[in-house]
Amino acid sequence: MKNKNTIITVIALIIIFGGLVYFAKPSQKPSEKANAVSDEPSSAAALTAAETFYNFGEVSMANGNVNHEFKVKNNAAGPINVAKIYTSCMCTTASITVGEKTKGPFGMPGHGLVPKANMEIPAGAEAVITAIFDPNAHGPAGVGRIEREIYLEDDAGAQTILKFEATVTP
Repeated sequence: MKNKNTIITVIALIIIFGGLVYFAKPSQKPSEKANAVSDEPSSAAALTAAETFYNFGEVSMANGNVNHEFKVKNNAAGPINVAKIYTSCMCTTASITVGEKTKGPFGMPGHGLVPKANMEIPAGAEAVITAIFDPNAHGPAGVGRIEREIYLEDDAGAQTILKFEATVTP
């Protein structure tokens, strides 16, 4: 009977350990599952941007927020609805402007309400995504190099990722 209990215990531990290993493995990063942003129109990435990365350089906490505008173009044959816009950190917000209409700010999920964007970009048109970085958001511990991302998701779930970096100084 002791042998039977030992075998059952070992099998249970193997199953538990296997489950932990399976569920603890790193999930796919958003940048790996996202559609790549390219300069060439394709069905996989209808929203394109000539610039997907920006370096603010040194940003002083004493000087307050900094911002940068990314231009995103709809290369699809029809309109694209940007359903969601969100950021990778609470220190970053983004807004979207199409024509004369602007929506935002949009922030990090889990840190306040992140409303639906629902901004339609007509075929061949551009939208301006304004990234706003607050170097004071993390306090004195936030000094040093940072990298942040802004995610745009259309109705089909395709993502466009815009990135920036900065070196925060006191």
